[in-house]
Amino acid sequence: MIPDVTLASLALPCDGMPDINTMNAAALNGSLEDLPPLSDKRDLVLLDENGRPAGWIPFERLADGLLERYKRLAAHYEALLESIDDAVTVVNQTGHISGWNRGADRLYHYSEKKVSEKPITRFFKEDALVLMSVLNGGKHVKKKYNQPAPDVHVLINAIPVTLEEHIIGGISVERNISDVVKLNEELSSTTAYIQHLESRLETNHEDGPFHKIKGRAPALRAAIRLSKKVAMTDASVLITGESGVGKELFAQAIHQASARASRPFVAVNCGAIPPALFESELFGYDRGAFTGALREGKKGRMDAAKGGTLFLDEIGEMPQELQVKLLRVLQEKQFYRVGGNRAIPMDTRIIAATNRDMASMVSRGRFRADLYYRLNVVSINIPALRERIEDIPELAQGYLKAFALKYKKPVPELDPEVMVRFMQHSWPGNIRELRNTVERLMILAEGNVITTDLLPESFFEDAKTASAPRPSDGSAMIREASEKERVRRAMQKTFGNKSAAAKLLGISRVTLYNRLKKYFPDGKE
Repeated sequence: MIPDVTLASLALPCDGMPDINTMNAAALNGSLEDLPPLSDKRDLVLLDENGRPAGWIPFERLADGLLERYKRLAAHYEALLESIDDAVTVVNQTGHISGWNRGADRLYHYSEKKVSEKPITRFFKEDALVLMSVLNGGKHVKKKYNQPAPDVHVLINAIPVTLEEHIIGGISVERNISDVVKLNEELSSTTAYIQHLESRLETNHEDGPFHKIKGRAPALRAAIRLSKKVAMTDASVLITGESGVGKELFAQAIHQASARASRPFVAVNCGAIPPALFESELFGYDRGAFTGALREGKKGRMDAAKGGTLFLDEIGEMPQELQVKLLRVLQEKQFYRVGGNRAIPMDTRIIAATNRDMASMVSRGRFRADLYYRLNVVSINIPALRERIEDIPELAQGYLKAFALKYKKPVPELDPEVMVRFMQHSWPGNIRELRNTVERLMILAEGNVITTDLLPESFFEDAKTASAPRPSDGSAMIREASEKERVRRAMQKTFGNKSAAAKLLGISRVTLYNRLKKYFPDGKE
């Protein structure tokens, strides 16, 4: 804030002061902003806290002080306008433009000279002007999406300017997000089309819709069985699990196994769309909703998924004001586009996913309980990779083959020690981390065998903090089963890799061979 000019700083000593009865009075500790109208052009006497004269200000000196104050404010005002890259517009109480910076010039291609002192409605339609609604209603606007001109999309902050409780103007600051909106629309339509084609191809795959989900762990197979049961219904599904476990893969498989498989699968990342754009992205907008909007309006993701499945990823990140609107759509089975008044029937299956503790969010008021129970008709939890380490060998080998093809290299072998490190690692990034790790190894590998020296440092930190394998790996089986059962499970978990199985059991290869001959003479372990 620019400091005000104090009356004491303008005051002259009482010597030579005119008759006090011919002067206006003010407090010595006051400022220029505290003065009443000066229409009578009288000098000013300053009174101390005891009501005694402590100085005076001739009217001419007072006028000079006010002029200096005005010049300083004007200089700061102009500098502020030009220092802001976003478009800034200032209007007076009648809606005439009194401020227009270079950001506004660049965004709307009107020079300051052309717009200055002219009604803002001459350049924009009033129904698209957030600033005019602020001027008329006196309410503040924060990060509101608007389309004030053709092909121009902005996030706008606007506030009224008040003086003594009267609105004397308004100021808006608009951030250009046109490129973001256009790119998002292109990505949305392209992604929906690709996923639609993929769903049609996958439906006819001989291995079934769930063939992409690799693993034999009991917890994973249970999740797949439940997914297959719910796929043939239209019940809402909530998929839970840590980041990177493959929640979207499950959602796609459920869609492909459903009666809606021939219709689109549309994914929406609730954490990636700006809150101001969320409603129009989800429900679309009607023609005339914004000045310059597409003549026929714009379909939202709900429209794009008509007859198919809408996948709401990271549902816990959905803005609370949108939660209310989504709840109404799920209840009434119809929705309205932004700016529209025609109810559109909803023919879309909803699958949501989250890595958050939704029950805790509900109890803390961070997520609506009624929406949570609407979405959570059937809940499917995807186990973390550390809970299904017996699947790591199969997954790792699959990624090795895929990346060998991608980088045009022969498929290398994994040193048994590498596999042991894999099975001891905590995998905070789950399947995604495993995939990225294998790709790194494939890029760095120079020979036919991938050794531990290519592993990231985090794999050795895990080994330092655990003197023995984790309870979920081979050591758990060693403690809880007979020697024969331990050997059998170690061979299963390493898919018959005897070197890795021996390391997992903490014995030599010779000892393992002897035990295999003893317990499994027919070779069927």
